[in-house]
Amino acid sequence: MPAAEAHLREPKYYSVKRHLLETISTLPPGSAVPTERELAATLSTSRTTVRQALVDLVAEGRLVRRQGSGTFIAEPKVTWPLHLTSFTEAAAANGFAASTELIAAEKVKAEGEVAERLGLRVGAPVVRIERLRLADDRPMAVETSHLSAARFPRLTQHIRKWQSLYELLREVYDVSPVRAEELIATAPASPREAALLGTETGAPMLVLGRHSRDAEGDPVEWVTSWYRGDRITFVADLSAPRP
Repeated sequence: MPAAEAHLREPKYYSVKRHLLETISTLPPGSAVPTERELAATLSTSRTTVRQALVDLVAEGRLVRRQGSGTFIAEPKVTWPLHLTSFTEAAAANGFAASTELIAAEKVKAEGEVAERLGLRVGAPVVRIERLRLADDRPMAVETSHLSAARFPRLTQHIRKWQSLYELLREVYDVSPVRAEELIATAPASPREAALLGTETGAPMLVLGRHSRDAEGDPVEWVTSWYRGDRITFVADLSAPRP
């Protein structure tokens, strides 16, 4: 076989992956996938090769693993536009009913990046709000927000009564974020995030960091959001800068 042809030869696990993709396309979400042992026997290959194909498909969000139950065809990904709106508003715009489970609301001391992002001295009091965000009762993201405690007094009490933080800021404090810098990265789920979002430890996550400011350019919030990478596709509407 010529060297160039050998170089282009399809990896064995990829042919297994293609077979699985063909199978997935004919079955509804939630359908069980045969076990590694069954697939290896059917395709006359090793379980290691099958496992590699399954890992790829789980990472891509096409399959989902449930500990103790097996591997299943995943629900279609949710398309989530990136706009300067709250999770509640974004969910409503996509036809979902948003809900929130408050995990923590407390005053802490600003350290490192939080102090820098909010324009505060290290050790200044900030409000840390951690919430589980759901769409149609399905866990979508874990959010941790930091805001200045001096600028937003009694925020830890108010947040317990509101679904949307941005709506709370408008109605109670007359503050609205008007621009933001958004950072997007990937990371594996920690055991805690995995438990909250109903996925596996080490599963791929999309991590968003948003630094929002008001009309005067003053910092409003620094929030880090962990989204399930197998459930969300982010979409940004881009335009060319004006000359």
